[in-house]
Amino acid sequence: MELHFEELLAKITEFIKTEAKTETVVGEQFKLGEFTCVPVIKVGMGFGSGGAEGAGAKKGKGQGMGAGAGMGIEPIGFLVTKGDEISFLEAVKSHGLAAAFEKVPDLIEHLAENRRKEREAELV
Repeated sequence: MELHFEELLAKITEFIKTEAKTETVVGEQFKLGEFTCVPVIKVGMGFGSGGAEGAGAKKGKGQGMGAGAGMGIEPIGFLVTKGDEISFLEAVKSHGLAAAFEKVPDLIEHLAENRRKEREAELV
């Protein structure tokens, strides 16, 4: 089996170029009464890959390759026009309990940092 890492990377790069363009991020406009609305979305993409080959004294020669990719699309709001006026309306805004849960990772990090500092102070 021959590894074609550069070929795989080129194909994935081309895919990302075709998917991450303005038409993907801003949806089709629509009319709502006298308002014209254009949905705006956020696109996120990630890619990882790796490959290796080698020879061992007991197991012979081997090679392998792997790759993975992911893509997420999230609505963030609408551009709304009426005549010459343009405004942006957010689609989702966290309130109450949802906003509190969004802060939990930062709170845990802050607590861990305080404990680390306390332990360092005890050692001194």
